[in-house]
Amino acid sequence: MDMSAGQLPRWVDFGLIPALNLIAAFFVSGLVVLLIGENPLEAVEILLWGSLGYGEGIGFTLFNATSFIFTGLAVAVAFHAGLFNIGGEGQAYVGGLGVAFACLALDRYVPWWVTLPFAVAGGALFGAAWALIPAWLQATRGSHIVITTIMFNFIGAALMGYLLVDVIAKPGSMQPETRTFEDGGRLPLLDNLIPGDFFGTSQVNLSLVIALICCFLVWALIWRTRLGYEIRTFGANPTAAVYAGISPVRITIVTMLISGAMAGLMAINEIMGAQHRLLIEFVAGYGFVGIAVALMGRAHPVGIVLAAILFGMLYQGGAELSFEKPAITRDMIIVIQGLVILFAGALEYMFRPALVQLFSFAGAPAGQAE
Repeated sequence: MDMSAGQLPRWVDFGLIPALNLIAAFFVSGLVVLLIGENPLEAVEILLWGSLGYGEGIGFTLFNATSFIFTGLAVAVAFHAGLFNIGGEGQAYVGGLGVAFACLALDRYVPWWVTLPFAVAGGALFGAAWALIPAWLQATRGSHIVITTIMFNFIGAALMGYLLVDVIAKPGSMQPETRTFEDGGRLPLLDNLIPGDFFGTSQVNLSLVIALICCFLVWALIWRTRLGYEIRTFGANPTAAVYAGISPVRITIVTMLISGAMAGLMAINEIMGAQHRLLIEFVAGYGFVGIAVALMGRAHPVGIVLAAILFGMLYQGGAELSFEKPAITRDMIIVIQGLVILFAGALEYMFRPALVQLFSFAGAPAGQAE
């Protein structure tokens, strides 16, 4: 491979660099833990045990990872077209409205497996619809997608607050939430589908399977279809894509619709799989963490699954750590998560120049190396 242009072997780009970023993040996190008088190695042991050491912990890790897979896929699809969709929070929020409408309409009349396709369609359509206006503004008016998607996060939160208080709230309740779904609007937990009670009280549910199916569909779309080739071409070089006859307007809008649909599907996990009702701020920051998941996973579905599991471990193991070590507060766990996001995102290429030089030197002929 030619190193002169700063290229690296794929195993370095997709494996070694993310691993080095992660090690650096945990090293700095260990220094922070050390400064407050705790043992970093003991903290890591508790974090790993809390997230992977027993069935219930694994269940909560996978439950969190499921939401991160959806929002990570949403960001990754946009990345491939050169778009930075940071509106996954709002798109997932509004997607919950579509899921809730399907469940509220059908839960008393049909079983869950009949409701599920309508809930999936509702979440995807509502999430895509919330991405449509920012996409159209970017494609036709030049409004930057980052600004418009940020704005739509706040607009979505305000809209949902209004609907949950004044329109679809449970009659007679002061809580900003809908009525609880009947059995026809509830996804089965994985413990109900496999023998034993391995996952305990965790809420990991069938939406994990849906998330993995979406990973395969995104992989097939991006790397095995003509539309995916056009998306990647436009993302790599918009000028060349126009010369090749690819419409920037069409690619921008279609890509953002797919991205918004992926984000909207995140609501399946929370609304239909765990909460069994639509409630205020159920997204809980998953949309923003999806950005780090997509970055760390190099916008590839396999990498996104691995990165989502990592952040699921940080969420579940962090909760266990703050319980076992009161000095390491929940805010400290957020700091550790923020460091991982920092090194995976803003400092993603910190090690790249040194690795390029190293591999260039290693691959140079003996005379040139001297």
